[in-house]
Amino acid sequence: MSCKACASTNQVEFPTEIAIHVPGRKNLGKPHVFVFPKVLLCLDCGFSQFTALETELRVLRERTAPSRAA
Repeated sequence: MSCKACASTNQVEFPTEIAIHVPGRKNLGKPHVFVFPKVLLCLDCGFSQFTALETELRVLRERTAPSRAA
């Protein structure tokens, strides 16, 4: 597969740990969500991509949903 940004084939997959923070001032107290994807990184231009697991997506959806109490 070639890089989506520069079409290079010089890409490597790395195991990672990423902490995703819910954006916005009102969310400063919410804990970050750890995801553990494999990141495909282009060693020529630096473009990278990953896919989050469904369980991680569910947690992110819950934390970014508008509050029903408002």
